[in-house]
Amino acid sequence: MSAENSLPTAPDGGTIVFDLDGTLVDSIRDLLPALNYTIDTQGLAPIQAEEIGKVVGQGALKMIARAFDLQSKPLTPDLHKELLEVFLAQYGKHTAEHTVFFDGCLPLLDRLEADGWILAVCTNKYAHLAESLLKTLGERHRFKALTGGDTFDFKKPDGRHIAATAALAGGNPSATVMVGDSISDIAGAKDADIPVIAVDFGYTDIPVTDLDPDIVISHFDEFDAALTALVAQRFT
Repeated sequence: MSAENSLPTAPDGGTIVFDLDGTLVDSIRDLLPALNYTIDTQGLAPIQAEEIGKVVGQGALKMIARAFDLQSKPLTPDLHKELLEVFLAQYGKHTAEHTVFFDGCLPLLDRLEADGWILAVCTNKYAHLAESLLKTLGERHRFKALTGGDTFDFKKPDGRHIAATAALAGGNPSATVMVGDSISDIAGAKDADIPVIAVDFGYTDIPVTDLDPDIVISHFDEFDAALTALVAQRFT
């Protein structure tokens, strides 16, 4: 695909806040091996991507619980907590061995920067893991702020998480667009009265079209037209 539309010039303080997993990056490539390593310690068989992908965006605890549910294995709260630590340690060693940016993402970031947009990341992933991932991929410098699920006392779908991320980036929350793939992104944006572009290629157990985002795109080459429409509707 090729982007045929041009981006609108950023309004004063114009900021694009991106979710990370399932939006910017296809991280299941490293999350799944870490999960399988974790459940192997309990004698469970490996899980396939198609069995777990839709709950990746809900965090490691949900992934671990899903793996046990799939194999009808009991999971006590204490074991669940113990396995979370195993998962985090393993994933922390291998955050970006196979993870890649989704097709069209990096050229889009180039275009956004050239047109004056401030870029930020708002993820429910632990902040240190998100930092490690983006640094290893060589793209951390693009984002003026990165906040994780442990940065504040609140996180998505609380809209304050998104608004505070935009503010930390030096942007204007009133001139901010959220980009995400799941209910936490879309509900969080609505809570903050921030327009949201949803991608339909991410990790969600509910189709994004059912979550009533402002616009849905299927490839980042469609982003230019989507952002142009939102700027015309909300910022002019």
